[in-house]
Amino acid sequence: MNGSPGLLGAARVRELAARLGLRPTKQWGQNFVVDANTVRRIVRLAGLGPDDVVVEVGPGLGSLTLALLPEVAHVTAVEVDPTLAAALPDTVAELQPTHTDRLAVVQADALHLTALPDPQPTALVANLPYNVSVPVVLTFLQHLPTLQRVLVMVQLEVAERLAAGPGSRTFGVPSLKAAWYADVRLAGTVPRSVFWPVPNVDSGLVAMVRRPPPVTTATREEVFRCIDAAFAQRRKTLRAALAGWAGGAPAAEALLRAAGVDPSARGEQLDIAAFAAIAAAKQAHGGELTLP
Repeated sequence: MNGSPGLLGAARVRELAARLGLRPTKQWGQNFVVDANTVRRIVRLAGLGPDDVVVEVGPGLGSLTLALLPEVAHVTAVEVDPTLAAALPDTVAELQPTHTDRLAVVQADALHLTALPDPQPTALVANLPYNVSVPVVLTFLQHLPTLQRVLVMVQLEVAERLAAGPGSRTFGVPSLKAAWYADVRLAGTVPRSVFWPVPNVDSGLVAMVRRPPPVTTATREEVFRCIDAAFAQRRKTLRAALAGWAGGAPAAEALLRAAGVDPSARGEQLDIAAFAAIAAAKQAHGGELTLP
């Protein structure tokens, strides 16, 4: 266990994988953490307490799960791979037998989950598969209202997009949709060397703290449709980009002016409150607002 009782090191990860006949697959984005210090760091940055209930997505062989269990009240691990899902309780029983009652395993695709068994989670902490990281975070924030905090490890480029602010080169749809739910920040970077197999990109840690969404009369769905339209043609002004969504360029300009937004601005210049105001203007005027 590489000097870390109860945790997985590189040798133990490979031993477990060999025992299960496991070959990590790109399909499920499987890159397993083999460094005990990294999982300890993730748990520390997540700011967890003994009353927290954590949902972990993609626990894999259990590296992060084993670091979480001693620190929290319960961990619900969501694993799509049936072999890994079946093996995780055995790994915990072997390495941390006093914490087996804190673990529940749900064998499912996290992208299609809209509910979890009790106890309901207060935090999402995970090393997320790169190919589904943004939709998993947004889906869980949408469907699990008890989630108050998120600390996820994702591809560094994705982490930078999620945490970006208006005007940033990396600011876009993921930044805005995450900002609907929470305050988001980049909490650190992780070198590729802590994974097996070693990915061809570095990773980043994203921290989120839930807060109320912007005050608006528009629904979340309508605000998100407005965001999607604004960035579908990123280089265009909002007057042009929102024309299809608003019912024509003149209507888009009128809605933007009603929301206090310059029609010649571009989507990457606006924060989530501005998009909420634009969507509310459309709802208020029922698509009938036109230029004088």
